[in-house]
Amino acid sequence: MSGLLRLPEQNQVTLTGRLTRDPEVFFTPQGTAKCWFSIAVNQNYKDKASGEWKEQVSYIPVVVWRQAAERCKEKLRKGSPVHIEGRLRSREFEDKKSGGKRTVLEVEARRVQFLERAQAQAQAQVPAEASSDAVDMDEVPF
Repeated sequence: MSGLLRLPEQNQVTLTGRLTRDPEVFFTPQGTAKCWFSIAVNQNYKDKASGEWKEQVSYIPVVVWRQAAERCKEKLRKGSPVHIEGRLRSREFEDKKSGGKRTVLEVEARRVQFLERAQAQAQAQVPAEASSDAVDMDEVPF
């Protein structure tokens, strides 16, 4: 009976984080640009045992294709804040050292929003002696 049940195809990922290193661009044999980078995504939580706030960091590999890949290489650097929308994708490859097959899970981005310029503009518009409602970007957990 499970063959009659149609599941919706849902594979959507939304992440905001910072690059852990400079992006790398490769070209496929057909000449298509592929950009690879990894982002760190932080999550703050309260430890139930100690009552202390702690931080958990996840490192997520991201792949961007075509013209967007080349723009990422031009605009992004290690530490750059980004907002990613895409889908999860798994792929297999052969490990060069051991010769064995490996599987990696990564985000294939369909949209990459560069947050650096928006952050710089926001800081330029908010005077240093702004009210206590202003958000200090150093306290944002990413």
